[in-house]
Amino acid sequence: MSTAPAAAGGSETKPVPYKGLITVSIMLATVMQVLDTTIANVALPNMQGALGATQDQITWVLTSYIVAAAIMTPVTGWLSDRYGLREVFIASAAGFVIASMACGIATSLEEMILFRLFQGLCGAALVPLSQTVLLQINSKEEHGRAMAIWGAGIMVGPIVGPTLGGWLTETFDWRYVFFVNLPIGALALAGMVLFLPRSETRQRGFDFFGFAMLTLFIGALQMFLDRGEQVDWFASPEIWIELGLAITGLWAFTLHITGRDDAFIDPKIFTDKNLVMALVMIFVVGMILLAGLALLPPMLQNILGYPVVTTGMVLAPRGVGTMISMIVVGRLVGRVDTRILIFTGLVLTAISLNMMSGFSITMDQMPIITSGVIQGLGLGLVFVPLSTLAFATLEPRFRADAASLFSLLRNIGSSVGISIVSVELAHNLVINRSELVSGLNPFNPNFSNMAGSLPVDQATLMAVLNAKVQAEAAMIAYVDDFKLMMIITLCAIPLLAFMKPPKAQASAEAGHAPAME
Repeated sequence: MSTAPAAAGGSETKPVPYKGLITVSIMLATVMQVLDTTIANVALPNMQGALGATQDQITWVLTSYIVAAAIMTPVTGWLSDRYGLREVFIASAAGFVIASMACGIATSLEEMILFRLFQGLCGAALVPLSQTVLLQINSKEEHGRAMAIWGAGIMVGPIVGPTLGGWLTETFDWRYVFFVNLPIGALALAGMVLFLPRSETRQRGFDFFGFAMLTLFIGALQMFLDRGEQVDWFASPEIWIELGLAITGLWAFTLHITGRDDAFIDPKIFTDKNLVMALVMIFVVGMILLAGLALLPPMLQNILGYPVVTTGMVLAPRGVGTMISMIVVGRLVGRVDTRILIFTGLVLTAISLNMMSGFSITMDQMPIITSGVIQGLGLGLVFVPLSTLAFATLEPRFRADAASLFSLLRNIGSSVGISIVSVELAHNLVINRSELVSGLNPFNPNFSNMAGSLPVDQATLMAVLNAKVQAEAAMIAYVDDFKLMMIITLCAIPLLAFMKPPKAQASAEAGHAPAME
């Protein structure tokens, strides 16, 4: 297979036939996978009854998928180099569709967990490979627009997922949250089989020890983050074991790859400052994106009393804001310093979180919609330039590995963010309730006067007050979480000082680029 010559203007690839159809096909596969990370959440109560599972057992439907996907994500680069990007992409998409069908027809909890494991293993490669393909089939000048398309699928998927899952569950059956993947996957597979070109392969030895240690770290960390809240964190021996295994795996992996040329992940990849800073920042973006999405639906449904469909409609403008910013930023990347775009996005995100810290139980829908649009605009301005800047100075031969790390850090950031806000929410809820209740006693004249003037019996009054206090305490806890997320966002801004804008690459770079034929 030949290597594509570099164009004079800095393009790394020769013209690729059917580029539009390739893009549509791989993005369908990407959206399918990203949707599945959130679409099944709302169907868990229905699954629990159908599969005869307890509350603790049914969460393994989510945990098994997350852990399997996290473990397989780093190996994507090696697989695509060894067997070919096209072959791995098609095999992963086909396996994901088969696993989705199997999940839809599962009749027991054991079957469901097994099929979700298989689904996670197959789906892990779809997101990093789609990013790699878009970088390969587009010239460097088109990378900004390509990353805008890719980012739209990545970021809108989690927003649409819960609403779509709720609608499918209520209208049809919980099994349709998996069956919906079949037509999408079939179209994606048809497009990839027909139009996705082959790429160069290169022989790479497989570093079994490095992979085993990285797997130990990722698997134990994901279990630690996902199971912590269910088993009361460090009160459980399970959490201590998982934390110990995660630390051991990371320590052994770091020592193992240092100074080795045949390591599972080439340590030279971490000499690119832009990539390293982008990995740190995408970790932060992952925390903000999915942590916010984890907080808002239960807040709207449990405190404000919104039904599932209304919740989806109120959150939809957030996705619209993301889409708008990605369309705009796709045209600005390459013309405006990407660091300025990222800075603007982080500031907008912080502003939206500051607005959310003013939420109350008496508000209407406008504060939610307005803050959601601003946050969508901000995250879109961060995600696309960051995705472009991460690969701007990276050797093309490292792209598949870098894309895997990019997706891995985003997923780990999401897990860490959700765990942090969940712990803080539960902790602050108890404190807030205690503080609010302390003033409701006969020795408080305001309370005594109010209680004596109401035409209700004491039992009814206590029930009403309890509900009111619980709602207020919960809302204050949510507000505290939004403030914490705002602080995390602001702390990420100084990292931009360590990043440098993309420079024109020497035409000799193309000699390392895998050619798409």
